[in-house]
Amino acid sequence: MHILKVFFGVVGNATALFLFLAPIITFKRIIQKRSTEQFSGIPYVMTLLNCLLSAWYGLPFVSPNNILVSTINGTGAAIEAIYVLIFIIFAPKREKFKILGLFTFVLALFSTVALVSVFALHSKARKLFCGLAATVFSIIMYGSPLAIMSTVIKTKSVEFMPFFLSLFSFLCGTSWFIFGLLGHDPFVAVPNGFGSGLGALQLVLYFIYRDLDSKGSTGSIKKPSSSSTAATADESMEMGFAEPHQSKQSIAISGAQDGQP
Repeated sequence: MHILKVFFGVVGNATALFLFLAPIITFKRIIQKRSTEQFSGIPYVMTLLNCLLSAWYGLPFVSPNNILVSTINGTGAAIEAIYVLIFIIFAPKREKFKILGLFTFVLALFSTVALVSVFALHSKARKLFCGLAATVFSIIMYGSPLAIMSTVIKTKSVEFMPFFLSLFSFLCGTSWFIFGLLGHDPFVAVPNGFGSGLGALQLVLYFIYRDLDSKGSTGSIKKPSSSSTAATADESMEMGFAEPHQSKQSIAISGAQDGQP
């Protein structure tokens, strides 16, 4: 049983790392253009909060036998912090202050949770408090693909829902779900079971609408320009949303969210 738990924890670490690294495409573009364009920094800040809370929950003095939860979320927190700092550097002044304010709030909230859990709570109460905090934000992160799934159904196209991101979201959620079940830990199993289900639904939608895309491509549908295609391709890899007021790019919503244990 222990060996199986470790195995699924390692697989969960690998698939989650892929999801954390997926936005590199987006940030490469931001650095090259020295502008955040219509990308939103909010998903990265919220993913950072989720990683911090989950990494804290996995520490031995909070939740024994969950160190693999801490390793990947600690790594994820470092990666997301880099994304947020890059976004703040290249964002317009108004957006810069908004993200900086949200970043400060996230750090303050995490610090509050950590301090309360250390000085005011003990044993089971500490695990319950930290577990609930981590679970709430994990479910919020896993719920982000609902927007892109809605877009796929409306447009009958999987152009903005990359297959490999959907696949790794499913694998990541499933791995951590089984890890939580084997460890009898509902704070790991519940949010990741939710994420696994959403990942499976994304894959079902992909195979349904992929066929429609294939049929449509043989018809007389006008293809978008190369510049438009490049823009939407980059945005579809982002772990968040394009700004809603940008009509041409608003449907390029990422399905990556974040697979968080």
